[in-house]
Amino acid sequence: MSVPLVLVAASGLAREVLGALADEPSGLEVRGLLDDAANLRGTSVGGVPVLGSTDAAVEHPDASFLVCAGRGSSRAAIVARLTALGVTEDRYATFVHPSASVPRNSRIGCGSVLLAGTVLTTDVSVGRHVVVMPNVTLTHDDLVADFATICAGVSLGGHVVVEQQAYLGMNSSVREHTTVGARSVLGMGAVLLSDLPADQTWTGVPARPRRTTTSIGSTS
Repeated sequence: MSVPLVLVAASGLAREVLGALADEPSGLEVRGLLDDAANLRGTSVGGVPVLGSTDAAVEHPDASFLVCAGRGSSRAAIVARLTALGVTEDRYATFVHPSASVPRNSRIGCGSVLLAGTVLTTDVSVGRHVVVMPNVTLTHDDLVADFATICAGVSLGGHVVVEQQAYLGMNSSVREHTTVGARSVLGMGAVLLSDLPADQTWTGVPARPRRTTTSIGSTS
């Protein structure tokens, strides 16, 4: 029996998840999307109807939810709002693309999304509501905390820690035994050789500080 699924945030990420679900059986049946943009009401995204705002979650007590906002801070805010509406942790789906490689000794938290070609080698821990874009490599003993965003083509060495709401830009790489601080941004193509403090943006090869930031990543 299929489990009804409601995606929250009619984003590019939501469309990517919908595309993957359409191509591969998952046991999840998409009922629709929730989004707070008034102009989306009554429309469809990726062939799936927009059912209402986030508050309409209460109208779907039998459904699982997957938050598809691109920014970690946005996902955290949506989850807090859903919690206030009575949505408990056990009602979040976890989406792992069939082509992703996830060994049994690795852990993926509720609400997380791992897209095509993701590879977890061994003893990797991925937290809650993390988004991992295509062709990412997470090697042994990596720890990715809640609401982090890891863009396409990122590679992490062993024993890397990615803290909450950090954003790693496309094709960036991180040296082993290195920490990416909470709410920090590592730019596209950057190579991180030392710890990146919280709330900073680093870019370049090797990566160096660029500016303090409170805005994380893309909204797509």
